[in-house]
Amino acid sequence: QVQLVESGGGLVQAGGSLRLSCAASGIIFSINAMGWYRQAPGKERELVAQITSGGSTKYADSVLGRFTISIDNAKKTGDLQMNSLKPEDTAVYYCNANIYTWSEGSDYYWGQGTQVTVSS
Repeated sequence: QVQLVESGGGLVQAGGSLRLSCAASGIIFSINAMGWYRQAPGKERELVAQITSGGSTKYADSVLGRFTISIDNAKKTGDLQMNSLKPEDTAVYYCNANIYTWSEGSDYYWGQGTQVTVSS
């Protein structure tokens, strides 16, 4: 069974940096794509960044130039480097990945989320 576990969240002052990591476990053949989403209180979950196994990336306008997404298929991990953090980046951040397994084929999986809080 595939599981995604995020780590790296926490409390940081505005202008600071955090690095989120997402580790996939289970009998995985490959990670086809990975994305980071966030959900602030009272708001809908939104896409922050996504990357394909080929390295193509997409970012939300609000984080462009500040966040960088990466993926390591050999290690079955992905990271989100967040710089120049702003209070409006405060949210629970979720990892989402499209993963291929021999038993299930390609399917999407979610992590449990990690809290990021940026103080002003």
